[in-house]
Amino acid sequence: MTIQIDKNTLEKYDVCGPRYTSYPTAPQWSSDVNANVYAARLKAFGQNDKTLSLYIHIPFCEQLCYFCACNKVIRASEAKVGDEFLNHLFKEMDMVAVHIGQRKLIRQLHLGGGTPTYLSESQLQKLFTKVHSHFDIDFQEEIAIEIDPRTVSQNKLKTLRDLGFNRLSMGVQDFDAKVQDDINRIQPFEQVRQVHQWCKDLKFISVNFDLIYGLPYQTRETFAKTVDLVIRLRPDRIALYSFAYVPWLSKPQNKFNLEAIPVHDEKLDIFIQSRDHLLAHGYEAIAMDHFALTSDDMAKAFNQGKLHRNFMGYTLKPADEYIGLGPSAIGFLENTYIQNVKVLPQYYEQMSKGQLPVERGKVLSADDQIRQWVINRLMCRFEIDKKEFLTKFGFAFEAYFTPEGGHIHDCIEDGLISENPRRIRVTDLGKIFIRNVCMGFDWYLRQNNGHQRFSRTV
Repeated sequence: MTIQIDKNTLEKYDVCGPRYTSYPTAPQWSSDVNANVYAARLKAFGQNDKTLSLYIHIPFCEQLCYFCACNKVIRASEAKVGDEFLNHLFKEMDMVAVHIGQRKLIRQLHLGGGTPTYLSESQLQKLFTKVHSHFDIDFQEEIAIEIDPRTVSQNKLKTLRDLGFNRLSMGVQDFDAKVQDDINRIQPFEQVRQVHQWCKDLKFISVNFDLIYGLPYQTRETFAKTVDLVIRLRPDRIALYSFAYVPWLSKPQNKFNLEAIPVHDEKLDIFIQSRDHLLAHGYEAIAMDHFALTSDDMAKAFNQGKLHRNFMGYTLKPADEYIGLGPSAIGFLENTYIQNVKVLPQYYEQMSKGQLPVERGKVLSADDQIRQWVINRLMCRFEIDKKEFLTKFGFAFEAYFTPEGGHIHDCIEDGLISENPRRIRVTDLGKIFIRNVCMGFDWYLRQNNGHQRFSRTV
């Protein structure tokens, strides 16, 4: 059934707000978390039996996509670029491993970027060998990589599969020629179809397509054609992301014709229409913006209440702690966020000096941990179990969140949540505006610091 949204609700909740891939959000982080703090967290991690989720950021792309606000460096494909990067990355890996002091079990490995498949087959093999020299890898868990269909061959995919990668995520965004031209990402359907077929032939466990709605020149009609083509290929998972228009972070977005960008009810119509179409063709809605076939592990995790959210978006989170390697990479270790320096020359300089390349982070207070738990439950499970909250934190939910009572009341009145003595549950309408629901529990956002800037929630 199509969700009906009146204009007043849309206008009220179409505001700027975080995506909550972390709490506290990145604007609250500071240089108080430095290399010394990180070293202490790594040492503490090494003295327990917790398992590891490892993220490695490969920053290079061969071509600039104008919509993208990720940390990336545009370079023509040259072996020397990848070799230089790996030499410095390996120094960071060595330092991290020394501080941990023991071999840890990796239960989730993810290569992101940028474009990890910028690296050649031999470079990917070299990287994987290096990881394995310091850590044990559980190949029954998620070994994942982001790929650009324009930069992979059948042989490169086979190399990845032989190394042990079992899940792939590929950027598709939109198949419409005018949209592709405007965002500077020409990627024909046949190219994606061929890569997807290779993935199926090589028996990757799960293949994800990233789509973006709200791009310039998208309409309900044009994007419906893209969704139809995606359904025809039937990937295991689909991430349907809202275009984050953040030109203060990503200068290439200033190239866009603002009048061509769908906003407000037009943009929301594109999402709801796409959602309905995916649900009608066997996909299950997973949390805020993901869809999966019922056979996929992400659908199973969502239905079992085991879904998690971090900087990779929604994840199965089979590990206890999370370490990021590479420029701009983020980790979460011993209740502390740690982010590396973002600028590549600065990253290289830190590595040459033998220093952990930490730029900033955040040590979570007790209140931060409580609110992080609540926001994660809302984002991942769409409900708060008040008894579970009491058991975990020793406070009654209503007593702890008395200041948020007005926000909870408004969300109930607007049909975003329902509440009873046992739980708070997000409605189908509330799932559309889940970022807004979470914003009411964000202590820092309520302080109205003024300098924070986020993408719009619709």
